[in-house]
Amino acid sequence: MVTTLPRLLVLTDRRQARHPLVQTIERVVAGGARVIVLREKDLEKTERDGLADRLWQVLAPVDGTLIAASRPAGPARGVHLAAGDLPARAGIVGRSCHDAAEVRAAGAVDYVTVSPVFPTASKPGYGPALGLGGLRDLCRVTDVPVYALGGVAPANAAACLDAGARGVAVMGEVMRADDPAATVASLLKQIAKEVPA
Repeated sequence: MVTTLPRLLVLTDRRQARHPLVQTIERVVAGGARVIVLREKDLEKTERDGLADRLWQVLAPVDGTLIAASRPAGPARGVHLAAGDLPARAGIVGRSCHDAAEVRAAGAVDYVTVSPVFPTASKPGYGPALGLGGLRDLCRVTDVPVYALGGVAPANAAACLDAGARGVAVMGEVMRADDPAATVASLLKQIAKEVPA
């Protein structure tokens, strides 16, 4: 198990990105992000592995971490599983959850994301937003670190930690930003609480 997790995970979505994805991630890393979750699950393995290699080249100089969604990709140090994906052990393992049953069933993982915490255009089909009360309730049903996902922005990120989340996971707010570095820096400023070991 991973003993120290960052407060911020940035998830990729090249379709939402205002700039080419690698350029966006360069800016995200310049803003201070150190963990990137490569989604892009629709890409063929070779293309996705190539993208993972390019993102790793951005992360390696800052000792960053690349996690791949659903299936391993290139130099990724971990995998982030959908709620229904089979268990995996590949370095860091995270899982997407949307309710208490999924959080309880997450298994031996290093972290879970719970979503959507706030209304989000990125995942409109996942039902109503949990809100901070729902996030708080889900944080209480597990000892696994919880990351708030869905509609997270600098204005509400600190409230997610106050509700019990270990950190925040952000996709659309960063991908759609004119200045991804500034958006990440603002998020990090808002969630700059001491991280226990």
